Amino acid sequence: MCVWHCSIASRSWDARQRYLRLLWRSCVWGRGYLGLFLVYATKPYRDGDIVIASYAKAGTTFLQQVVAQLLFAGDEAVEISKISPWLDSVYPDKATKIKLVEAQSHRRFLKTHLPADALVFSETAKYIYIGRDGRDIAWSLHAHQAAVSQNAQALLDPGANPSGRLRVVPPPPASVIEYFNDWLEKNGHPFWPFWEGVRSWWAIRNAPNVLLVHFSDLLENLPGEAQRIADFIGTPIEESQWDRILSHCAFDYMKENAARYVPQGTGLWKDGGKAFFHQGRNGRWQGLLPAETNQKYQQLAIDELGSECARWLASGECHPSRQR
Repeated sequence: MCVWHCSIASRSWDARQRYLRLLWRSCVWGRGYLGLFLVYATKPYRDGDIVIASYAKAGTTFLQQVVAQLLFAGDEAVEISKISPWLDSVYPDKATKIKLVEAQSHRRFLKTHLPADALVFSETAKYIYIGRDGRDIAWSLHAHQAAVSQNAQALLDPGANPSGRLRVVPPPPASVIEYFNDWLEKNGHPFWPFWEGVRSWWAIRNAPNVLLVHFSDLLENLPGEAQRIADFIGTPIEESQWDRILSHCAFDYMKENAARYVPQGTGLWKDGGKAFFHQGRNGRWQGLLPAETNQKYQQLAIDELGSECARWLASGECHPSRQR
């Protein structure tokens, strides 16, 4: 067994408990975050399973679509909202999600927002973690909360099991600066802790079955990053398929066809799910975030992550897995 895997195993239980205690206090989505841990404590991975990991609004759905298009050779009818579940979410309930993934005969690709050391880790699965600058994440989260339909709770509650009831987040404050300050000072509030997840995936970045991807790189070099992901998951792509694959991963295409992609179904989001896809770009905080607050964020990133990881999180720079 590899040294990196032993390291996870030796500290996993304490790490899981510490993280989940933080999560329990901060998360507004419910008590579902034990999901992926509990599922794979009893249900084994299949060889070749792909786990797509991230913090919220780091480009998760974008990455899921890239993987789906690679696996299904550019088939535009693939609905990732239906076949690539967020297993650690409380909604739908655990039994429904397990039934779904166990019935799948294609190569499975699953979504998680958990840190690496809160998972049951498999050497036969492939893990792709997507990172994004925390300032961009917070700006997107502000828009994300504003995109939630006003009657979302009423639409989701009927028929939900008590253990699978999603608690919908309220609208955010009008000021995105106020929102960012709260998110930063309370480590991910009103969602879940931010730094722990980044730190845990960075710690295993050199594992042979882990690939780190940055949102900025997907935006700026989608063909190159898609090829890198295809190589990592071992999916050869015919040259004639690339144009179709890449066009189906474009932001405007995904927004126009939002019903295929948005998590928890279109009923949760305004405009039939299109509001989930806000702008799909970085840097909206520039020129708005006060210099003192920006400096505070940058210093906290170094304190929490170390300088190398903090640089990577800000821009995608300085990551050795690019050489794969």
